Amino acid sequence: MNLRGEKFHIIDIAVTRWMSAKGLVLLRLSIGIIFFWFGFLKFFEGLSPAEDIAVRTISTMTFGLIGDKVILYGLATWEVLIGIGLIFKIFLRETLLLLYLQMLGTFMPIFLFPREVFHIFPISFTLEGQYIVKNIVLLSAGIVIGATVRGGRLVPEVREAGSGD
Repeated sequence: MNLRGEKFHIIDIAVTRWMSAKGLVLLRLSIGIIFFWFGFLKFFEGLSPAEDIAVRTISTMTFGLIGDKVILYGLATWEVLIGIGLIFKIFLRETLLLLYLQMLGTFMPIFLFPREVFHIFPISFTLEGQYIVKNIVLLSAGIVIGATVRGGRLVPEVREAGSGD
C-alpha cells in the first residue's frame, strides 16, 4: 500500500469523498453568512469596523455626490442581498455578479488610502488593510461557486487499483 497504512487510506478516501460531496454547499453557506452578517451590521451605525473606510471609499469614487447614509444603507443592502442569494441559492448568477462588483470596491482603499491600509508599503498592513486583503479569499470562493452555476461540481478522486501516493 503506502507508508501511511491501509486504515489511513480508507479513512482518507471517506473524508475526501465527504468533502467533495459537502464542500461547495458549505463554502456557499459560509460565504453567504459572512456577507449577510457584515452587511446587516452596516444598518446599525458604529457596529461595522469597515463602515468608515467603506463610506469614504464610495464617496470618493462617486465624487461626493451620494450622501453618507445612502452609501452606508446601500452597501448594507447590497451585502445582505449577496448573503441571501448565497444562503438560499437564489439568483446565483446575479448574486455572484453583485459579489464581484462589491469586491472591486472593497480593494479600492488600497489605491485611494494607502496610508490607512499599510504600516509599511507594501509589506505590512494595518488592521484595516488586513480586513481588505482577506477579501482575496472571498473573491476566490465566489469564483469557485461561480464554476458551479452551470452544473459544475467537485467529484471525488478516482484511484486505480494498486496506485500509491
